[in-house]
Amino acid sequence: MFSDWGFSWGGWWDNRRGEWWLLAQLLLIAAHLLPVWPAPASWGLVSWPRSLFGVGLFLLALGLVRAIQALFCLGSSLSPLPAPKTTNQLIRTGPYSQCRHPLYRAVLICSAGVVIATGSLLHLALLISLALVLRGKARFEEAGLRQVHADYDQYAAITPAIIGVVPGLDWR
Repeated sequence: MFSDWGFSWGGWWDNRRGEWWLLAQLLLIAAHLLPVWPAPASWGLVSWPRSLFGVGLFLLALGLVRAIQALFCLGSSLSPLPAPKTTNQLIRTGPYSQCRHPLYRAVLICSAGVVIATGSLLHLALLISLALVLRGKARFEEAGLRQVHADYDQYAAITPAIIGVVPGLDWR
């Protein structure tokens, strides 16, 4: 399975298929398991407001649902590495009609949910870092998609990259 996705020992040394982008993404996602910092008590609160906790959980669930939708849409083109597989197809339907990188959008929605549910400045820093890494990973991915799909530029011109209303996350 890993070789089908394009993993190789050499790639971990020279980042030929974007392995370093994947590693950075996975480390930042795993870091979301770190405890909340600062604790709500340092904000002068006994506990974090339930309404914000609820909104955060809703966003986390929404992000998970969006990720599952995008995964199913990709089908055999799915790869954790940003370099397109040789059998890659350009998907423009479902979540890919709303943005070019709906999996990255889903990850950011989940991360924002954690930030809102906890009020953690540490997790806010993780969200910002994750957005920067996913932006870099998406740009790496798009360079490969342009080589494989002659009509990618046309798709990219009319479809937001990750989140169309956020500066830096759309480069149409």
